[in-house]
This record gives sequence, structure tokens and C-alpha cells, in this order.
Amino acid sequence: MKLAWVEAAALTAASVASAADLAYSPPYYPSPWMTGDGEWADAYKRAVQFVSGLTLDEKVNLTTGSGWMQERCVGETGGIPRLGMWGMCMQDSPLGLRFSDYNSAFAAGVNVAATWDKRLAYQRGLAMGEEHRDKGVDVQLGPVAGPLGRSPDGGRNWEGFSPDPVLTGVMMAETIKGMQDAGVIACAKHFIGNEQEHFRQSGEAQGYGMNVSESVSSNIDDKTMHELYMWPFVDSVRAGVGSVMCSYNQVNNSYGCSNSYTLNKLLKGELGFQGFVMSDWGAHHSGVSATLAGMDMSMPGDVVLGSPYSFWGTNMTISVLNGTVPEWRVDDMATRIMAAYYKVGRDRHRTRPNFSSWTRDEYGFEHFVVNEDYIKLNERVNVQRDHALGIRKLGADSTVLLKNKGALPLTHHERFIGILGEDAGSNPGGANGCDDRGCDNGTLAMGWGSGTANFPYLVTPEQAIQNEALYYSSGQTNVFAVTDNWNKEKIASTASQSSVALVFVNADAGEGFISVDGNEGDRKNMTLWKNGEQVIKTAAANCNNTVVVIHSPSAVLVNDWHDHENITAILWAGMPGQESGHSLVDVLYGRVNPGAKTPFTWGKTRKSYGAPLLTTPNNGHDAPQEDFEEGVFIDYRTFDKNDEKPVYEFGYGLSYTSFEFSDLSVTALDADKYVPTTGKTEPAPSFGKVGKAADYLFPKGIRRVTQYLYPWLNSTNLKESSGDPHYGLEAKEYLPDNAADGSAQERLPASGSNGGNPGLFENLIQVTATITNTGTVVGDEVPQLYVSLGGKDDPVRVLRAFDRATIYPGQSLEWTTTLTRRDLSNWDVPSQNWVISKAPKKIYVGNSSRNLPLSADLPTVQ
Repeated sequence: MKLAWVEAAALTAASVASAADLAYSPPYYPSPWMTGDGEWADAYKRAVQFVSGLTLDEKVNLTTGSGWMQERCVGETGGIPRLGMWGMCMQDSPLGLRFSDYNSAFAAGVNVAATWDKRLAYQRGLAMGEEHRDKGVDVQLGPVAGPLGRSPDGGRNWEGFSPDPVLTGVMMAETIKGMQDAGVIACAKHFIGNEQEHFRQSGEAQGYGMNVSESVSSNIDDKTMHELYMWPFVDSVRAGVGSVMCSYNQVNNSYGCSNSYTLNKLLKGELGFQGFVMSDWGAHHSGVSATLAGMDMSMPGDVVLGSPYSFWGTNMTISVLNGTVPEWRVDDMATRIMAAYYKVGRDRHRTRPNFSSWTRDEYGFEHFVVNEDYIKLNERVNVQRDHALGIRKLGADSTVLLKNKGALPLTHHERFIGILGEDAGSNPGGANGCDDRGCDNGTLAMGWGSGTANFPYLVTPEQAIQNEALYYSSGQTNVFAVTDNWNKEKIASTASQSSVALVFVNADAGEGFISVDGNEGDRKNMTLWKNGEQVIKTAAANCNNTVVVIHSPSAVLVNDWHDHENITAILWAGMPGQESGHSLVDVLYGRVNPGAKTPFTWGKTRKSYGAPLLTTPNNGHDAPQEDFEEGVFIDYRTFDKNDEKPVYEFGYGLSYTSFEFSDLSVTALDADKYVPTTGKTEPAPSFGKVGKAADYLFPKGIRRVTQYLYPWLNSTNLKESSGDPHYGLEAKEYLPDNAADGSAQERLPASGSNGGNPGLFENLIQVTATITNTGTVVGDEVPQLYVSLGGKDDPVRVLRAFDRATIYPGQSLEWTTTLTRRDLSNWDVPSQNWVISKAPKKIYVGNSSRNLPLSADLPTVQ
């Protein structure tokens, strides 16, 4: 019996929709094979040559991690010892090297988005890539577009960029280019619909007392998937990203790493992704099913972290030998991995990992999980270079000035500066005093979880402000700090003496495996932490020049105090990394004129955002069902749809100067007619011969490391060698139709080898506007272009282009940008293609989503 309507049901732990009212992910097979088109051509040729010389077990070794804590990195594949190739090292995080030393702690992704500066995004990616490269890392696990930011209180929003897909897509692409130009493979994650921490893993949820058997299902319709959540992954593929990480959650009731529709059809089929798909750690739920559904690498390789069992490894070898998995599929997996390796120049830049993720001690066990082979682990290689300068600049350029009644910039003539709030000071345990930054002690410079890095140091606001004030006043300024948020009497007393009271508050968030004060990754609410509102109100009641600085992963609720007459300025500093205090004083004292814009909306209530987090089971013991009923309407699109005025709108940010927009012009460009993709692919290529079981027995003379995951057989009896009666010989009867079909396949209408049909990326419209600095100081402005697509189900406006430019007083700058066919199209579900609707379209240009002084109708284009 073949069960064509499920994803190899007997082989996977995926929750398959059995009830008519549950979302369903249709099967799509076979898994598309790499073609080596475009910029991948040379890397593909080299990968084919390399893979053609490998044996089956060596190919399998490339696809399977060696096991949790078996090597120095958070994940390492097996190597090819015969060819002198050691295993590939995968390492967090999207803001720097996790579990390392003598590395930098960069600003979070949300700060990059707040700069709206493509060059800074690239430079940060390049610097992070250099540090990973020189520590011996092959794949940096970032950047992040999942979560996109459906819910403002989502725990890992700060790891990504913005809930707007265009802003995120551009910053993803620039970050990837920088990382890969440095010689490491970028890994775009988490694909896809990974929008909350609650229920992302059933075991984790059970640990929090939730009686669920499967991970949450993100139920997303086809139109929303294309127009919102896939958008930044398209930009990632177009940037040449080498790997994509599939996510923990299910998508329409099929696990992200066994979902043939999202991996085979959308990512590899439609977007033409040429790199390899890697599982998140513990997101691999099946053997043959995940293989045929499009996953290419299992990380860290074991079924349960630290166990001696793997869905792949030996079982992958068996599945090819018994004919369950076709040879061409394993060849394609290995080719994709090696093509990414060659594309970024790993063969030129490579050094062995010179650090250990598991200890800061100089010496320790090489195979840490089983305490075997005592060696030198940490070589203490300093990779920081001058990256602190870039971190400081990015921190300043990402600080958003939300309110200013003339209080800023400070003058160096303040007689008494009060620094109030725990967020100004140090963690008593040190900057790295909490594992994976899993606490909210002292100033907040990054969230918690796997998306973090160890600080080499952390400049606090208290330190930086005191040094600044005392240096420029030759010790004549009084500076007094109160960093106990519950000492209301001392806060009031200090504020009453202050010529300026600088109040520091925060809200934190992170990954779901850590809970901080009952916040299980996701935030419990959107209020400030640790009595923050009361600190602000106490200061403002006692000082008529109160400046508030917020460190947070996204918006917090400010409606109760933002318009207080004694609050003269408000800044959002996000999560700025190691140079936090220095970056802030650069803005406070006017060395840097703030040019950042908020990359999310600040609403009056949590309810204003819609899209609530799912925090209690709603499907019995089975997978919780998270229905994305709001469609494309998240963040500012929700506020616009409901005609609700936010406190601070998306794209908003003040400056110490002023700007004026004028002279909008629109020009239609010559472009070819859009033609759907047709025809067939070439048949799947196969490289080398499989051989027989006896060829893959565990080699003599190799010492077997305890629990290490190997590709070799223990017996020529395949069933006995597997140790899994449900995986090997019986599996073939459960294969979905066409899953092993390597014949030529029909191309999808919207498909192409570089992010989709090439016609989508042709420029159709050119837009020009003039921006004039009408103030008295040099400053940066961020022109933003929004489009009204005109349909009854479309958002009022969507961001489609932006830039950041430095303009001198009295200077006028002509800003020119273009709109592509994709920018003006909607996803048409019946035709499975992008179409430009007949609805009238209009553009708007200004410096926020609600301040758009220029507008024009667009000419009809096709």
C-alpha cells in the first residue's frame, strides 16, 4: 500500500491532518535536484567533480552530524578522512560567535533594521563572517527572517530584522553577501512560519507543563505565504545564500523539516534554491520522509540531543542500499553541500575549529558528551580586529529618537546628571554572568538563547555617560546613578536634584528553552520589566527634564507616560551589543545626529496589533493549531487597515535637523512581457556507483567513539544493522507517489534559478524625489517609498523601497529608486503565479509610513 496523501506517515513524527477542519500541507515530489545555474555554475562543477569521487558512506557522512557535543562546534558533520577533509563546523549565532572567546558581540538584527542602512548591514555581515571564518567555522547560523515578527511579543523577533518583509529582505540579503564574502556559508533561518516560541517543540512545551504531543502548526494560506513570509527568503536566495535552516514548527500540519510542499515545491522548486537545507537542532523527525521531502543535512545528527541514535548516518546508507532512497537524491544532497562550500571559498579560507563550544578551559575532552580524548580545546585566538568601531557606529545609527522637546543633544554643561534605572548599569555577575544571556540583570544589550554571543566586554550607559560628562567638564559635573529600580525614595531624591534625569528601562525576550521571570521565550506582555514604568513616573514627577532610554526587542507600551510634560525626550536603543554605552553617548551629545527609524509600530495596546500569541493548547493533546487568520495584515498594515493611530508609526524617527521632500516624478521603463516558466528540467544526475552492503561495514582499525554517529554498517544484514525495524526494509511500501522519481519534471510557472521567474525582478517604474536638509546641522534621512496595490484585500500601503542618505544643511539630494514587477504584483492562487492586478496603483514617498507628503498615480504596466 502506498500512502500518497501523507509524508511517509509510518516514518515520520509529523502530525498529519486527519480532521476536515485542520489545515493540510499537500505532498510535492520529487525533491528538485541542483542545476548549477547562474552564479552557482563554477561551484556546481567543482562539487560534481568532488562528489563523483566519493563512496556512498562518504556522501552520507557529509549529510549527518556527528552528534551533540561530540565535536567542538554546536554541530559538525562527518568528514572525508581519505581526502584530508575534516567535518564541516556549524556555529551560532546571527549576531556573533556563540560559545566562544576573544570574539565580538554585535548589535542584534532588529538594530540593523533600525538603521535602514544597506551598507551597515553588509559591513556587519562581513565582520561577523571574518570572526567565524578565523575561528574555523564553515557555516554561520544566521541571518534570521523567521520569525518575521507576526506578533510584537514574539521571543526571537530581535534576532531578525522587522515585521516588514521588504525591510527584512534587503537586510537579509546584504548580511548574507557580507558573511559569504568573508568566506563562510550563511544559513538563512528559520524556514518557515516560526513565529512564536510557545509550542515550537513538544518536549519543551511539556517541560513547561503543557500536555501536547506535537509541535505547533503554523497554518498559513498560499497567498499570505508568498506575499509575506517567503518574501525575505526570496531575497536570501537571490543573494546566493548557501544554506537554509528548516524550522521546529509544523506548517499546515506537516513538520518544517519533513514538509515536501515548503521545501520541495516552494524553496527548491519555485525559488530555485541551489544550496542545502539544514535541520534546526532537534527539528529532524524522520528518516526517509525528511530525505525525500527535501532536507539535505541533519543537525546535530542524533534523534535526541546526546543520544547514540540517528535517523540518518547508518540508516541513510541502508535506505540507499535497499532501494528506498534513490542514489540521485543522496548525490544531490552531497552536491548541494559541497557547492555551497566551494561557492564561498571554504577550500581557500579553511582552518580547523580552534575553540570549544562546551568549555572555556584550555584543555578538555574532544568528545565532550562522553568524556573521551583529552586534548587542547581552546587556542584563544583573538578575532575581534577593529570591529568595535563598526559596532559602535551601528549602535548609534540604530538609536531611534522618538521624542525631543529640545532636551537633546546634551551640551556638556549639565550641572547634575541623574542616571536612573537598573538598565543603566552592570550585571552583578558580569556581562556573561548568565548562560546564553538568560536573565535581565543590568543593562540589556542582547536577548537570550542560541542567538547570542559572549561579550568580550560591555560598555554600560552608566560608565559611558560618567566618562563623557567628567572628561568634558574636567570633573566639574555631578553624576549620580541609582540602579535599584525599587528604591523609589532615592530615585525621587536624585531626580529632584538633576538638571537632566536620564532614565533607563528595558524589556527582554529570547528563545523558548530558557524562561526568565515566567517569560518562556515569548514575552508575557508588552510592559516594561522590573518596575520600569514606576521608575519613569517617579523621575518625571521630580525632574522637568527627564530623558527616557529604552532597550527592548520590539515595541513596549508607552501610552501611559510618553506624553508626560516633564519627559522631554525618548530614545529606543534596541539591543546594541558590546559598545552600548558608547553608541548612546554619541547620540546623546550630538556627535551622531540620530537618523534611525523604528522598524516596527508602537501601538497603544497589545490588542491593537492583532495576531495574538498562542499560549494554551487548543487541539487536545495533539499539535496546537495557530491559524494565521490575519493574512498579510501584521504590524503597520494592521493599524492602517483598522485606521488606528499608533503612538509612533513604522518608519518614524526624529533628527536634530529637519528635512523636506519635493519634486516627485514617475517614469515607466521598457520591460519585457512577463512570461510564465514552462518546459521540463533535465533528469536527476547520479554520480558514482552505490556498491554492496559488504563495502560499507565499519572499517577495521578505527576506534569507535562512544555514541558517535557513523555512516557505516554493523552487519551486512541491513535490518540488524539499522536497529530500527520501522526504518529500513519495510519503509519502501510507504513512499509517497513520485518521491523517488528522477525523470525530467515540469517546471513551475513562477519558478526560476535565482529566487523565481526572472521576469519578476525586471524594473518597471523609476521614481525620483528631492530631499532637502532645511535645518542647521548635517544629518541622515531615510526616504521611504510605499505602494498602494489597489485591491480590496490589499493593505492600504506597503513598503517597497528605501535608502539612507547623509545630507548637509541647505543641500538637496535627488533620490532615485525603481519598482520591479514583483513590487507591483499579487500572488494569484489559481494560476500559481504572480500577476499585476487591474486595480489602480499609487505610490507615496516620505520619511515614515504615516508621513508621506508626496504621492502619484502609477502608469499601467504589465
